[in-house]
Amino acid sequence: MEKEQYQQLEQNVTPKPPYLKNVAKAFFVGGLICAIGQAVSLFYIIFFNFTEATAGNPTVATMVFFAMLLTGLGLYKRIGQFAGAGSAVPVTGFGNAVISAAIEHRSEGLVLGVGGNLFKLAGSVVLFGVVSAFFVALIKYILVTIGVVSW
Repeated sequence: MEKEQYQQLEQNVTPKPPYLKNVAKAFFVGGLICAIGQAVSLFYIIFFNFTEATAGNPTVATMVFFAMLLTGLGLYKRIGQFAGAGSAVPVTGFGNAVISAAIEHRSEGLVLGVGGNLFKLAGSVVLFGVVSAFFVALIKYILVTIGVVSW
């Protein structure tokens, strides 16, 4: 069988992925996660007298904690299998990824297994976040200094 014939046969046999259905599920679950995040933010604003500007950090920490808790209970994996990117793109996906690496290596012990792998993903995310923030701030400083933009 020639290469072109094989590729044609493969295209005929391979089922087409349900793109619209997958996008709808990701959109729904991602939106639901964001709605829960908004509810958490309002909780901090109403009950702890935070402002909209100051409620962001505890809201993010709470959402990451919820994701880590659901990952530990084995529920976030089911959400991820259903929603795909809808559960991975919000900040909860970061919490899931951090805890998943730690849980995967827990048999190696607390220090070398959990501790050593807890920041396997988080370390690179933090590193590139800090580096990119530095360069953005540097570019803004240069643009302000030469008078292109103002604070």
